[in-house]
Amino acid sequence: MEGTHVRIGIIGAGFIGGTLTRRLTALGHQVHVANSRAPETLADLAAETGATAVLAADAATDADLVIVSIPQKNVPDLAPGIVDRRKPGAPVIETNNYYPRQRDGLIAEIEAGLTESAWVAKLIGAPVYKVFNGIYWKHLLSKGTEAGTPGRIALPVAGAPGAGQDLVFRIVDELGFDPVDGGPIEESWRQQPGTPVYGKDYDADGTRRALAEAPAERPADFRAEA
Repeated sequence: MEGTHVRIGIIGAGFIGGTLTRRLTALGHQVHVANSRAPETLADLAAETGATAVLAADAATDADLVIVSIPQKNVPDLAPGIVDRRKPGAPVIETNNYYPRQRDGLIAEIEAGLTESAWVAKLIGAPVYKVFNGIYWKHLLSKGTEAGTPGRIALPVAGAPGAGQDLVFRIVDELGFDPVDGGPIEESWRQQPGTPVYGKDYDADGTRRALAEAPAERPADFRAEA
């Protein structure tokens, strides 16, 4: 699959999901995008990008890669088996962040220490990779550069090694960013909101340092109660 265009299902068409739709179609990938409403509500995005607007339940069908990019509080509303119709072994990316005070309310399992990504994986019934959660969407849209560019922005990718990670790394690189191994999904807390890497545009070395410096305790501003 290296060097070829792939079929990508995107569930969520907000700032990150919509930006990824624009960038990935521009790279020649076949994108099926969905939101929580009817496909007709994405007619403008589809016309702009050439993506195919579909129902959320159909976005993952035959996909080589699935991206879930919705508010954390809405994950329980996803249909059971939402990603089950992807191709065997196709990786699932989740870009979500838990903002208990700002948007999502209290999610007890995350407050008790489960990583945000592990919680998403549990609810959708599939392992996930965490990436794109900490970059400003306008930078995702416009600040990608060629590999080898000095100061190239790096994005941490948490998740299991293997073919799925290889594809995720490849997509991150195609988008113009250096993929940095963020460890297993159990350590994805290192890139959650409030950590040293979150919201920064560090290069690969800076990203690795920031991941290593992350405190295990969730920052007070990103807990339901201080």
